[in-house]
Amino acid sequence: MNKDNLSSAEALSKLKRGNQNYLEAKTNSGNISPEIRRQTFEEGQAPYAVVITCSDSRVIPESIFMAGIGELFVIRVAGNVIDRHQLGSIEYAADHLGTKLVVVLGHSRCGAVGAAMSSDPEGYVKFITDEIRKAIGEEKDELRASCLNVQQSVSVIKEKLNLSQSEDENGVKVCGAMYHIDTGAVEFLD
Repeated sequence: MNKDNLSSAEALSKLKRGNQNYLEAKTNSGNISPEIRRQTFEEGQAPYAVVITCSDSRVIPESIFMAGIGELFVIRVAGNVIDRHQLGSIEYAADHLGTKLVVVLGHSRCGAVGAAMSSDPEGYVKFITDEIRKAIGEEKDELRASCLNVQQSVSVIKEKLNLSQSEDENGVKVCGAMYHIDTGAVEFLD
């Protein structure tokens, strides 16, 4: 485990600063240079945060937080729902890479949340919408439903990985956030 990684508080502060920079940026300032590619190839990765987010093409965590290669461990799945695959990925990042912050990043105008609220899809999409329905109940407001969905995923991560409300004994913190597609702002829910 990489013990030299940022604390959860330092990582959260870095995400918030990155999002502030993103609000005015026209390009991503994250380091994607040949040097960083070579460095992370030779030395491995040490991401300062895990970001679980939706597969929506408008939600790009590396841009939203102005991060470069090796900075974020991103897990994408429609509706940012959590199952064993995502839990295994989070566990890997925390245990083997030393990542101390886990952020579930929902977003406004989420198609998966909208589908869970307004239809009963068939096929494999149903696995996603059924999970979202459990989280949102009868909620009719789409943004509020997206927040409830994020909070459910945060709860699942904390419960299944035995993490306390703020930080576990290794300093791992789990929190929720909402990305507002229209403005680019991230609102942290915790």
